[in-house]
Amino acid sequence: MKKLSIEERLGIDKFAVDDGMPHIVIDKEICAKSALEACVRACPAGCYVKDGAEIRFDYAGCLECGTCRVLCQSKGLKWEYPRGTFGVEFRYG
Repeated sequence: MKKLSIEERLGIDKFAVDDGMPHIVIDKEICAKSALEACVRACPAGCYVKDGAEIRFDYAGCLECGTCRVLCQSKGLKWEYPRGTFGVEFRYG
């Protein structure tokens, strides 16, 4: 049996995105750039991406692990579990 890479495993997961009510909201005025850069390095799903001088965020592929919530010390990040029937559905293993 072929061992799957992280990207292949993430591709198997199913994501039900709640466009009307995101479960992570970032206040970029409060959240320090250094904290966001830590999220770029730590997020296992790659939801935080450095694009030149700016850091972009997309909650659509979030694994709901809470890593960014733990890293955020400035309280510039509002993190809640998605509403029922929304979020990630793990389909591997």
